[in-house]
Amino acid sequence: MAIDFARDRWEKIREDAATWWAGELDRPLIPMDATGRDPGRDKPKSPAVDMYDLSIPAADIIDHWDYNLCGKEFWGDGFPYTWLNLGPGVLATFVGGRAEPTEQTVWFYPDEVRELPDLHIEYDPDSWVLRRIKDIARAAMERWEGQVLVGMTDLGGTLDVLSTFRPSEKLLLDLVDHPDDVKRVTWEIHDAWFRAFDDINAALGPLSPGHAAWVPIYSRPTSYMLQCDFAYMIGPEMFDEFVKPEFAATCKRVANAFYHLDGVGQLPHLDSMLEIEELDGIQWVPGTGQKGQIEWPEVYAKVRDAGKLLQIYDWGGDVLNTIADQLGSAKGIVNVAHSSLDQRDEAMEFLKRYGVV
Repeated sequence: MAIDFARDRWEKIREDAATWWAGELDRPLIPMDATGRDPGRDKPKSPAVDMYDLSIPAADIIDHWDYNLCGKEFWGDGFPYTWLNLGPGVLATFVGGRAEPTEQTVWFYPDEVRELPDLHIEYDPDSWVLRRIKDIARAAMERWEGQVLVGMTDLGGTLDVLSTFRPSEKLLLDLVDHPDDVKRVTWEIHDAWFRAFDDINAALGPLSPGHAAWVPIYSRPTSYMLQCDFAYMIGPEMFDEFVKPEFAATCKRVANAFYHLDGVGQLPHLDSMLEIEELDGIQWVPGTGQKGQIEWPEVYAKVRDAGKLLQIYDWGGDVLNTIADQLGSAKGIVNVAHSSLDQRDEAMEFLKRYGVV
C-alpha cells in the first residue's frame, strides 16, 4: 500500500496556500495528518533514523520515513511531509563546527573558541554533514518523485550560530567590546546561510512539490521559519543594532518568511520585527511555565493589525476557536494539527466549521 495522497491533490494545496500567503484566503489553513492507517507494507529495514550514522544508507532513512507516512491520512490542507532534522543550528557544521548528537537533540561546538577579532566564517561545501543532508534529500526525491514535501533542515539563526563559536556569555560581552566584529561575522554567517540554503534546495531539485521548514506550512516559492534564540538575552536597542538588519535582509531573500517567536523574552522585539515589510508571519510559542496559547490576545491582535500571518498549534479545535473569536475571524491563521483515524468524525466537524472540507 502506498502513501495515501493522490498527486493531483497538490494542485489544490498550492492554490489555497498561495491565496493564504497573499492574505486573501477567507479561512484558516489547517494542515492535518492522522495516524492509525495500516501502512500496508513491510516494516523498514533500519530500526531507527540516525542521520549522523553514516553506516545507515540514505535510502534506508527514506524507507523508514516512507513507512511512517504510509501509516497516515492527510486531511484538510494536510500533505505528506517530513524534514531534514539534524539538530537546531546545523549550519555550524558547514562553517567549521562539530556536532555531538544525543538521544534528545544535537549540540554544536567549535573546534576551538577563538577571540572574536580572529574569528572568520567560511562556508565549506564539502562538509560531511552537508553532504549527508544532500544525499538524503536526493534519495527522497528519487524514492517519492515529488509526492512528499521534504522540509529544509534547521540551519539556525545567524546570532545563534555565532554563539556556537562564541558561547553566549562571551558573545554578550562582544556586543559591547567588539561591536564591529560582531557585525562582520554576522554577515559572514548570513552569506554562508544562504549558500547552504541554496545548495540544499538544489539537492531537493525540481521534483520537490514545494517548500517548508521544520513546520508543515506549504509554500510554492522558498520559505523558512527564521529564529534568533539569542535575542532572548538582549534588549530592544541591541536587537535593532545587531539582529534586525541581517534579519530584514534575510526576509527579503526568502519569498515567504516566518519568525519563531519563542518565549516571553522575545516579546520586547515584536514591534520592531513587525516593522519589517517582507516578514510574512509570526509563530508565537509562549514557552514552558507560561500562560497557554489562548491567553495572549494582545499578541495575536498586534500581529494581525500589522498585516502579518499567524501560526498556532491546535489538536482539538479549542485554541483556534478561541483565538478566532478574539480576533473576529480565523483569516490569516495557519493551524498545524494532528489527529488519528479514531477521531475522524470530530476532526471533520472541526474542518467543516472553517470551510476546509
